[in-house]
Amino acid sequence: MAALAWLFFIVLFVGWVDPQSASEYVAGMILLGVAPCTAMVFVWSQLTKGDPNYTLVQVSINDIVMVFAFAPIAAFLLGVSDIEVPWETLVLSVLLYVVFPLVAGVLTRSLLQQRSGRDQVDILLRVIKPWSVLGLLSMVVLLFGFQAGVIIEQPHTIVLIAIPLIIQTYGIFAISYAAAKTLKLSHNVAAPACLIGTSNFFELAVAVAISLFGLNSGAALATVVGVLVEVPVMLSLVYFANRTRSYFKV
Repeated sequence: MAALAWLFFIVLFVGWVDPQSASEYVAGMILLGVAPCTAMVFVWSQLTKGDPNYTLVQVSINDIVMVFAFAPIAAFLLGVSDIEVPWETLVLSVLLYVVFPLVAGVLTRSLLQQRSGRDQVDILLRVIKPWSVLGLLSMVVLLFGFQAGVIIEQPHTIVLIAIPLIIQTYGIFAISYAAAKTLKLSHNVAAPACLIGTSNFFELAVAVAISLFGLNSGAALATVVGVLVEVPVMLSLVYFANRTRSYFKV
């Protein structure tokens, strides 16, 4: 993602975007690229009938990567791009949006199982699931609402940002899907593996972009466009993965 961002906004689009905006767009796309997905991948896996145990293990690995590697990698790539960011903000973002929810979930599950057993955990999950979906949808609506002016007034900017994002998404999927075929993986592992590798933790990317550069910055806009692009593109990849199921062993 960093390479594509540099190629398009530092080289190919240099005459169409001012240097300050280009730098912020690059920053936003880097934040998207270094944030492996840990939530929506369960949806993509379910839609492709992926192995739930494999999916859970991969998401757990992604969580570990997020905790220990997100801040260093993001700081390094942003620094290479001559974009200075405070380490404190990156570390705080990981603590707030990854570590804190993870610890809260583990403690809640442990306490409920000790007091009431597995049934109480299932009841809680059924109760909070609709609210979690509502919260996610509300966040997306608010993000697009805050960026509505730019989206309406500068549609060409949205297109310019979307081009490298779409290439990155399809490119990573193509590489990983070909590797899965070469390794002779079963489809219920190959499909979620490739979709997990392709998807991004856009919630974290948006939050960090807003914290570092501001709500109305180009970086925040780039991450919002990432949200706009990811869902339809990922659904198209789910469709492709399902249509090519016969190419893999069961």
